[in-house]
Amino acid sequence: MRLSVCGLFLILGSLAFSVRAETDWVSFAFDNDFFVGSDGGYTNGLYLSLYDTGNDGRHPKATWLLRPLMWTISDEHFSSAVSILSVGQSMITPQNISEPNPPEDELPYSGLLFVNSSYLLFADKYVEKVSTSLGFVGPLSMAENSQKVIHKLLSSDQPQGWDTQIKNELVFQFDRGRARRLWVADSMDWDFIATNEINIGTISSGINLGGFLRYGTQLASSYGTTLLDSARITNPRAIGVGWNLYLGLNLEYIFNQIYTDGNTFRDSRSIKYEHSRLGATVGVRYSLQRYSLTFALSDLDIVNSELQDLTQFGRLTFAYKL
Repeated sequence: MRLSVCGLFLILGSLAFSVRAETDWVSFAFDNDFFVGSDGGYTNGLYLSLYDTGNDGRHPKATWLLRPLMWTISDEHFSSAVSILSVGQSMITPQNISEPNPPEDELPYSGLLFVNSSYLLFADKYVEKVSTSLGFVGPLSMAENSQKVIHKLLSSDQPQGWDTQIKNELVFQFDRGRARRLWVADSMDWDFIATNEINIGTISSGINLGGFLRYGTQLASSYGTTLLDSARITNPRAIGVGWNLYLGLNLEYIFNQIYTDGNTFRDSRSIKYEHSRLGATVGVRYSLQRYSLTFALSDLDIVNSELQDLTQFGRLTFAYKL
């Protein structure tokens, strides 16, 4: 399995080498349930992203990870495109992290270390997205060490149950989505964005329909951001001088997700859960020339409370133009 880890980092290295000279923007996102006064469930996530917006009127190249999906995009004329390479780590724990052997019906400990390649194409009133994620769950994700370091920095209790986490597994996910700007106020400071997305893989498979109501400035250049929230990345086209507030609702049906179902091909801890859910997000974005800052609070299931520790968290994203 160590060879598999080496393989993942070789993939990341080759991708980073291919985009390093073309990188225009970089962003860092930090997720934590600390923002909502909790310390269990989806407890923490760290994400670093590199962006290529193209040059000389040419679109950036899509990475080879996206080849299985590029055929789904038509040959229509798109005004611009963004290629995004991300590396991230997320950590999931039960509510009571002081218990070395949590009950079997509690959310299992799990971590995910992954690389993600996303590609966005912008038309006049809609944005197309394709995305591929590849990574590891289990001890190879190194989530245990990361969480303990973060908890030490935050002076939080140390988690005791990582010995019960789900087992090592190579995982993947393909995503295909679209955002369409359906309504714009005459004043140009309000709009409504509809999104739809489907994902297939061992990380998660599901269908998502969403809507975002936004108020602010520079709305015409930033609506593609709504497709990137779930990936913890931002939209460099939205960076200039401006701000917006947004409220999002999304209806989702989940066929499988490794955080609750456990390992795909091996026995591990798992729990029962409601596969359909209604989520909500509220946030604010502010950009000034070369910088952008976004803060959002999310509840991925406002109807069912059984997994609220997994679905409630806050997110802080900072982006900078190189």
